Amino acid sequence: MPMRVRYLLLMLCALPLAAAAQGFKFSTEEAKAREAAKAQQAEREQRIATQLSTPCREQIRNRKIMVLIGEEVNGEVQARQAAFSPHLDAINRRLQHLGLRTYSPGEIRKQIAQAEIDAYFKNNPDAALSAARRLAANYTLKGLISARAMRNPMIPVNQVAVSMHFVLTGSDGKPVAQAEAQSQSYSGADVQGMALTLINEQAEEVVAKLYSEYCQQPVGRRK
Repeated sequence: MPMRVRYLLLMLCALPLAAAAQGFKFSTEEAKAREAAKAQQAEREQRIATQLSTPCREQIRNRKIMVLIGEEVNGEVQARQAAFSPHLDAINRRLQHLGLRTYSPGEIRKQIAQAEIDAYFKNNPDAALSAARRLAANYTLKGLISARAMRNPMIPVNQVAVSMHFVLTGSDGKPVAQAEAQSQSYSGADVQGMALTLINEQAEEVVAKLYSEYCQQPVGRRK
């Protein structure tokens, strides 16, 4: 048998072994990735449970909270609440689990003029207090969506990183807690859609952090 033919036969025989070894390598990597994901999820759940164990649940039960969301676009904040109904619903559900009473976007629009909401997102403290008092809200939670465009250094595509900054204020208009939510970069232009995904993925952590920070405030600050 010619040497070349013998070499080819040996290579063909070795292919199944190599494929099996490669498959074993992939299986091992997948198993490690699954274990890492499980550990990360367990750590997340423990962190949320610890934050929610802060004892002031009875103090906030049945208190009213107004949630407002805006999106920063080219240096201006767009804050028409009708555009953020799914985002508001997702946050409100988590707040209701803590015993808080929330307002629907429709209830907010009936009581508060758009100009007042716009002024609130321009950091006008009087507008914030006026809006909260009109709804008899004990707290106001402001969420601001922002996006940052970038060029992927590895592949020639544009990407966008979406983040949300939340600030909780008391009835006196002073901040008592804040939290951040950030996404990995992605390709696309639907910033609000990505923000909704971000809220659904991280709302429990955001609300738990806000609750924990609020409960750690001195009693006199929990207005």
